[in-house]
Amino acid sequence: MKISDDIHNYYEKLVMQHFVMGKFDDKYDADFIADLTCVVLNQLPTRYIRHEVDMAFYLPPSERFDMENKVKKAIAKALEFMDVIRIDN
Repeated sequence: MKISDDIHNYYEKLVMQHFVMGKFDDKYDADFIADLTCVVLNQLPTRYIRHEVDMAFYLPPSERFDMENKVKKAIAKALEFMDVIRIDN
């Protein structure tokens, strides 16, 4: 059973936006980014939405700022973790 193709975790979009802004595609290969994405998202809460417009109109700026900060911290922590993993291998 599948609920809907429209439903997704809004944090996924925020993480991808940070990866694009940080030019992660230029710095890391696809396998590293996939693993990094999992490590980052596992640190964050879920925020399911159906339409992007829902977040644009109903998310207070303070909450958006908090979500952005959570993403930045999760990415930094995940990069640290991934560096340790690469050193150990």
